[in-house]
Amino acid sequence: MSLLILSVSHFLHLLATVVWIGGIVIILAVILPGARAALASPPAVGGLMKEITKRFTPMANISILVLIVTGVIIARYDQNFRGVLEFANPWSVVMLLKHLFVAMMIVVHFYRGWVLNPRIGRLSSQASGASAASTLSSQVAGLQKLSLNLVRANFVFGMMVLLLTAVSSSL
Repeated sequence: MSLLILSVSHFLHLLATVVWIGGIVIILAVILPGARAALASPPAVGGLMKEITKRFTPMANISILVLIVTGVIIARYDQNFRGVLEFANPWSVVMLLKHLFVAMMIVVHFYRGWVLNPRIGRLSSQASGASAASTLSSQVAGLQKLSLNLVRANFVFGMMVLLLTAVSSSL
């Protein structure tokens, strides 16, 4: 039974990784450049990205939950795992680094979803009816740029997670 649990956990862990990190790669490398090329106005690109984010975020949230649950199960069965803060072998050190990058990804993901995107939405709706629309529009543009830069940061963190996973698998 433990082989089945471990195999399913590895499968779900890999699937959640593909959904989350793969989604970031597709958004940055395919969707965003395609939207900029095909859509004439920045507001149209913003609208498309808002719709994509609305669909992708729940998938990323579920992936994060699956990664945490399956990660605990996988660690329980891994012979290299000695304990949460035990660093008796190189594998434990690599896994600590990997999980620090994962934690940074999670913080960035939820900051964008719970703080930054709602703020962009509020300012966007205010800018459409306010007399100081240009000031609000420039604030919105700045926050949208920050949001995109945070997605790029999560891409880099995700690549580090994959690299460290490869290293830990080789140990």
